[in-house]
Amino acid sequence: MPRFDVHDHRHALKQLKDTGATRLWENRKDVACPVCEAPFDRLFTTRKPGTTFPESDGARFCLLRDEDAIHLFRH
Repeated sequence: MPRFDVHDHRHALKQLKDTGATRLWENRKDVACPVCEAPFDRLFTTRKPGTTFPESDGARFCLLRDEDAIHLFRH
């Protein structure tokens, strides 16, 4: 299973927002995505089991992490 440690890449990421439970980062050095290996633009991290994302391209989506998987619901 791919893993990603923000601290290993901290020199290449700029923190844009920190709420305590969630963080938003900008990728400034073309760090590769651990899933597809392509550079990503932004990274969102959360310690919450469920998160709702507002519309950005016309579709809202929610993430739910449980003991078995992470589920993405697009509305």
